[in-house]
Amino acid sequence: MKFVVQRHNASHLHWDFRLEKDGVLKSWAVPKGLPTSSGVNRLAIPTEDHDMEWASFEGKIPKGLYGAGEVTMWDQGKYSIISWGEDFIQINLQGKRYEGIYDMRKINKDWLIWKSRDIR
Repeated sequence: MKFVVQRHNASHLHWDFRLEKDGVLKSWAVPKGLPTSSGVNRLAIPTEDHDMEWASFEGKIPKGLYGAGEVTMWDQGKYSIISWGEDFIQINLQGKRYEGIYDMRKINKDWLIWKSRDIR
């Protein structure tokens, strides 16, 4: 399955983290970007599911439209699900910038994401 991280310079700079699941891209806005090392927690704000076409989108979303601003591809690759529950997700990312086991925990309506370990 695919994952993508897009740098999204909209009203506030953030990174869109998207995971292919059930024919759509499950999506979160991550204000400070995904962590690249263990021991760092980052806020991940859920957004609406996106169509699979967004997995390769780069360009400018025009003013007046939702998410207006510049979108660039930050990382992409494959991932596998270790665990996917209602309030906890564990995945293995295999990209260029992001590799290893990542955990996500739902806290109220938002999520925390952290890198739990490298895969060698």
